[in-house]
Parts: sequence; structure tokens; C-alpha cells
Amino acid sequence: MPIIPRINELQPEIAKWRQDIHQHPEILFDTHRTSALVAEKLKAFGCDLIKTGIGRTGVVGVIKGRQNTSDKVIGLRADMDALPIYEDTGLPYASTTAGKMHACGHDGHTAMLLGAAKYLAETRNFDGTAVVIFQPAEEGGGGGGEMCADGMMNEFGIQEVYGMHNMPGIPIGQFAIREGAFFAATDQFTIDVTGLGGHAAKPHEAIDTTLVASHIVVALQSIASRNADPLKAVVVSVTSFRTESDAYNVIPERVQLRGTVRTMDKDIRELAETRIKSICDLTAQAFGASTKIKYHQGYPVMVNAPQQTAFAAQIAAEVAGPENVKTDAAAIMGGEDFAFMLEERPGAYILVGNGDGAMVHHPKYNFNDTAIPSGSSFWAQLIETAMPLC
Repeated sequence: MPIIPRINELQPEIAKWRQDIHQHPEILFDTHRTSALVAEKLKAFGCDLIKTGIGRTGVVGVIKGRQNTSDKVIGLRADMDALPIYEDTGLPYASTTAGKMHACGHDGHTAMLLGAAKYLAETRNFDGTAVVIFQPAEEGGGGGGEMCADGMMNEFGIQEVYGMHNMPGIPIGQFAIREGAFFAATDQFTIDVTGLGGHAAKPHEAIDTTLVASHIVVALQSIASRNADPLKAVVVSVTSFRTESDAYNVIPERVQLRGTVRTMDKDIRELAETRIKSICDLTAQAFGASTKIKYHQGYPVMVNAPQQTAFAAQIAAEVAGPENVKTDAAAIMGGEDFAFMLEERPGAYILVGNGDGAMVHHPKYNFNDTAIPSGSSFWAQLIETAMPLC
């Protein structure tokens, strides 16, 4: 089945929901308006059960098919939160809150899943249960992990779970997916370097933390070039270098470095953490300084299960045509907290084309409403195919 005719009919309505959400972006777990809108829509659609407050502000809706002889329960997940970015699109429905913007398309993700939920609640042409999951705090808050920690998978009996993200650069009507590791683990570090402050004209009387920290920044790049297997991906990026003094003639006593580590492999993830700590400590010691390191393991590697990946690709091919589905998409070093859900249940994450335009996380980004029929049809077709009526 290609694009579902009923979803084509619903596209203008779904787009209005999307644009309303876009106008009112909310950050991390502060998705109170969006969560309330989602719960209101699900109630209006006639969902069999709606629960709010999962993972703080998450919303879950349950839609039962005409039959339930299969005992299958499948979860479909969309994220709801925006980013702390000043919008620069000039759109008539641009953000009404300065410094907050739907720059990653979560407004589109939420709207597409709502569209599929409306269709599924109207038709119920399946044998089993569909669980629609609306998650807060994907952008750094780990809302997916919090929903799992609240017992969502067990409470609703979810057996498989699927996620979707729009992707600029992929044409409208096309999909991309890959089996195995797809999105990277995302870790963060803070390194405080302490030496001995002094006058810039007398460096021999000080322990220059700017020099020490600079050596650490350079040495950290050896993790990728000399410690990790060249065939395994690792990125170590120092993104902030702060001294405690802005004066021209002062050697600062303290410097703070911050950064991120991205890996696609558990062993490399552990290696990177170990080497960062060792490099910092030993480099500082060589100059007579000291370091204090805070290392935070963030989202895990997001791994698509083989069977569910093949099934998702099959559904995408039915919606878009086999020629419009790429099954060997490149791995992405960005993070995705759907990884927490895939650690609890087998499933898959797929990319849907957003056409030309600015990349996600850019002030000029905008979700393309013409992608809605593809995304919503994918969700609906997945449920009807995975749990067919006898």
C-alpha cells in the first residue's frame, strides 16, 4: 500500500497541529502545553486509554484493534521537545518564545504520530494493541530513559518499539535505515586544571594552566589517532576552554575544559573514558599541575535489531516504493535517546526525508509538512501489517 488515502485527507489538519506546536516550543521536560495538547487529541480520537506524567511529562495512548487474538503490543514513539535556539525563519507560524525553537522537527514527529493515531483509532484494522508514545526531553534530558524507568514497557506490555526522525537532505517520500549501531553514544566531560597563578611577565614563578590545558587538548586527539582501532569510530571534541582571568598580564590558576565523546562501540566507549582520565592526570603532573575530571556517560549507542529493521524497511518500501528506501544508511555520530527504549525492547529507528533546506539544529530549519503523509502512513501501515486482521 502506498500513502494511505485517509491520511492524505488528514494532511492539512495534521499540518495545522504541527504549526501550532511549532509556535509554542517547550524545552526538555517543560512540555506541559504540548503534552496537554497531545492528551486532548488522543481523547478526542477515542483512544482506549490515555496516561500522562510518565517520564515526568510524557503521554501514552493505547489503541486496541478490532480483534486481540494475536496478543501483540507494539509501541510507536515520537519526541515533543524543542531546542534553546533563536529562530530565524520568518515563518508566519514562527516561535512565539524568544530563545526556544523547534529546530529538530519534533513538532513534525509529534504531529505525524498524532495523525497515525487518529487514523488507527478510526479504522482499527488490526489484531492487537498499538501504543503511541509521546516523549519529552530528547534533546539532552534523557526523557526516553525516564519513561522506561517509570515502567512504561511493562505497564503497557510493549513487545516491540519503533521510532522515526526526519532528515534534511533526504528527498520527501524517501526513507533511510540501517541494522545495528545507528546513532552514537554521547558522553560529556569537564576537566578542571589547577596550577599556580602569577604574573605573565614571570612565568617561571607560576604553573601555567593555559599551557597545561593546551597540551591536554592536543593530547586528547591521540585517542582517535593512536589508541582506538582505526576501523571503529570515536570522536573526542573539546568544545569549551575557559580561564578564570581575562587579563592580558595574568597567568590564571585554573582552567576548565569541557567536551563530548561520541562512540559506536561499547569497548571503544570504555577505552575513551579511561584514556581521557589518564592523559589529563599524567599531562598535568608533567607540568606540576593537577586535574579534576567529571565524566558523564549520556545516551548509549542506539542499536536497531535485525528482525525489526528488516520489517521497518519492508513497511517503508510498501509506502514509498523499494527504490525510495535506503537500507544501508550511514551511521550517525549524533545521539538519540530512543536508544534507552531499544535497550529494553527490540525495535528499529528510521529516517524519513525532509527534503532540501537547513539541517536540524539550525536557526533556519523547518519541518516540511509535505513529509507528513509518508511518516503517518508508515506508522499506520506498520501497525496494520504487523498485526493483520484474520
